[in-house]
Amino acid sequence: MDESALESHLRFAEEIRPRLRASADSSVLEEVETRYAALTEALEWLIEAGRADRALRLASTLVPFWMATKRIEDGDEWLMRCLGMADASAASRARGLYDHGYLVFWAGRYDVADDRFVNARAEARELGDRDLEALALAGAARVALNAGPVEAVLLLRRAVDLTADLPASAGRSSALHVLGVALQMSGDLEGAREVMRERLESGRAANDYSIVFVESANLSMVERQLGNLDDAEALSREAVRITVESGNNMALPWVLNGLAAVTAAKSDHERAAVLLGAAEGLLDKAGGEWPPDERAQYEETLAALRAAPSADVERWTQTGRAMTPAAAGAFALAE
Repeated sequence: MDESALESHLRFAEEIRPRLRASADSSVLEEVETRYAALTEALEWLIEAGRADRALRLASTLVPFWMATKRIEDGDEWLMRCLGMADASAASRARGLYDHGYLVFWAGRYDVADDRFVNARAEARELGDRDLEALALAGAARVALNAGPVEAVLLLRRAVDLTADLPASAGRSSALHVLGVALQMSGDLEGAREVMRERLESGRAANDYSIVFVESANLSMVERQLGNLDDAEALSREAVRITVESGNNMALPWVLNGLAAVTAAKSDHERAAVLLGAAEGLLDKAGGEWPPDERAQYEETLAALRAAPSADVERWTQTGRAMTPAAAGAFALAE
């Protein structure tokens, strides 16, 4: 592969990554899809040529695409090959370790993810890269939430302190996001609401839909627990709408899970059960696992539905499980 073609692929991938994260337009995914074969061909060529830094650079740009299109196993294989190369710089390897940990975390491979985050944090500290260190701390906190919020909050406070003078850093943004979740899980709903609202407002101001959909979903969970069901429903619907418009089928089960919870809280048991079944089915097809806060919400909704009088939960959830992503999204957004 000649240098001009290689540079063209790298430039495209790096320019598209922010759009993959921030856009609510599924055409962005389609744009990458049309060039995916060429991008992986370039990645293969870089690996075979022993150009580790560029291989890791290209692989990192594809992480949001691999997640959004249910290609986590593909991404895992590519990143493993890149990280196995001997001549990677410390900076490229540290970032690659974090990206690999983040990718496999969403497939429920928590031991691998935690190992990657620990090593990424150590290498980032050696490099003096506080932004990446904060990202790795936030990643480790995601894993720690499986055992409870206490250790996670400590890790996240460390990340926030570390980036106090880096207000626009990705590491700080990620740490604040996970901190909101950890505070919610610890029972500090007012603290969680404050953190989530601040991040949601910043996402809206920047037209960053990746932040808006996540924080809308998270804040919906908090407002539901505070008893503000109309606010919770509006937030969940916004999260579903953005997810459907962006074609992010990996995230769709999580936002359907949130809408199912608030729908059950409003005693619309049949609709809630169909939504919950759709969330279950799509998560299975995507090869994902519930993050700790989503798992707790799912189990709470399921228990409430099973306790409801005259509820035919099994039949309703099976209806949802049979839905395609498009059908589930349309059902969720129907009035």
